[in-house]
Amino acid sequence: MVDTRLCVLCRGGSRRLCGLEYCPVLVRAISTYTLTKVSDKISSSSPPSVFVSWVGYPQVIVAAGLPPEVGDTAIYDLPEKWLDLQLDDILRFRLTLVRGGRRFRVVDVGNSFIDTVREIAMSSKPVDVEALFDGSVRPRVLLDENMPPMGPLAPVKRLYLGSNPYVSRHVEKVYQDPDLKAVDAVLYLYKSSIPVSTITRVFSVGSLGEKSQRKLVPTRWSITAVDSIISDALVRNLLDKPTINEIRLYTLSKSGNLFIAILLPTRWMFEWMEAWFPGSTWNMFGSDVVVEGDWELTSRRSEYPSIGGCYYASRLATAEYLNSIGRQAGAVLYREIYPSFNIPIGVWFVREMVRSLFRQPYTTYSSLRELLEELKGLTKVPIEKVVLRSRILSILTRNRRLDHVISKSKG
Repeated sequence: MVDTRLCVLCRGGSRRLCGLEYCPVLVRAISTYTLTKVSDKISSSSPPSVFVSWVGYPQVIVAAGLPPEVGDTAIYDLPEKWLDLQLDDILRFRLTLVRGGRRFRVVDVGNSFIDTVREIAMSSKPVDVEALFDGSVRPRVLLDENMPPMGPLAPVKRLYLGSNPYVSRHVEKVYQDPDLKAVDAVLYLYKSSIPVSTITRVFSVGSLGEKSQRKLVPTRWSITAVDSIISDALVRNLLDKPTINEIRLYTLSKSGNLFIAILLPTRWMFEWMEAWFPGSTWNMFGSDVVVEGDWELTSRRSEYPSIGGCYYASRLATAEYLNSIGRQAGAVLYREIYPSFNIPIGVWFVREMVRSLFRQPYTTYSSLRELLEELKGLTKVPIEKVVLRSRILSILTRNRRLDHVISKSKG
């Protein structure tokens, strides 16, 4: 019998905390979404989309994502535009995206095949591609906690472009700079309003960093790395800003999820918590709600959070919002995931949901006690249990100083 709490912490990752050589959650989900066989040749417009595997690292598969149509296919790989879509539509886009690729060492960034995939990755518009597969396309999908779902994988004999990629001057600039460090390149692209999903794609195919240090980065790692790099910079920028002077509550319900953000009139602190209900993605076999989370108190984390990549995705969106209003705050974010949400679709969902969450109207409260009373009518998990699991809320409920700070700032 699998300990369902381990599923919430492992999330289909390489740790295999349950001791099994496979993830039973992913096996069950994947079996629901098998596809029909794909022909041995595809003419397609890549959205653009690329994939770098992580199993077997430092040997990885590098692939172009190829949808079953030609033309404007951008929506197939643009998470920033997916929140207005139904989940079934997102899955339809993603699971028909064939991954045509080959296996390489991560240091083989100068290979001609990788150069072609890199041209696709760096484009800001769909690129016409023709692929001839070397053998049959396996009708198996890829589901992962960090990445959006992807369709079948096939070894490619030939991959060539039918149109010229459109590369923005900002992406071209960082690619052509042999001395620019990867962190600086990521931040330059972000400040240049390049979408996070594009930065991640360019990062994964070895296009950023000092030329002698460039290498392929598995897609699931590049997503977390980019979220971490950007949010670190945003948090550093917050630390010399004034704090908000009230307690704020933001709420948003969508797609079988409840998102709550509490902003507190303190210096920067951050906590991300999730409550997985029985039947939801990472509590598929459980009978009780599992609540997990991780935090940082002022200084940024030095260890990877137990809660996974969602921590950095939510941290980025939170720090973005605080920078936009020119204030710092303590932030406690809480998410309830209900049984209707039962397939992993990637951390983009958290990043974009939290961005949307902070665009909602907020309610202010004069005390933490008043806020917690309000939450009793919002959360399905008893708020007392949430407070006990929360590092920040449990500290503040034992310390009356926060209410004193609020009353003083309003006086």
